[in-house]
Amino acid sequence: MDIATWLGAAAALASTISFAPQAWKVIRSRRTADISAAMYAVTVIGFALWLAYGLVLRQWPIIACNSICLGLAGFILFMKLSPQRVKDGVADKIDPAT
Repeated sequence: MDIATWLGAAAALASTISFAPQAWKVIRSRRTADISAAMYAVTVIGFALWLAYGLVLRQWPIIACNSICLGLAGFILFMKLSPQRVKDGVADKIDPAT
């Protein structure tokens, strides 16, 4: 693999992994008060655009990474905008032990 491929893979991995701890924290704590809805809305739009870009180019690494990131960021935004009863219901389904 060339350096560009390694750099792209590392960037994709870091981007994808970065949202998992926040999503898990939202599930476990059911709290989103400290999360910026505006920032996550812009992030979701950004990932949707990157996904569209990857689809147009038919570049599976861009498609895969941004699909996962879009899903995680979208989930966090959904939880941020949802009433507490919905947050509790979603969290109970994902992590019943909480």
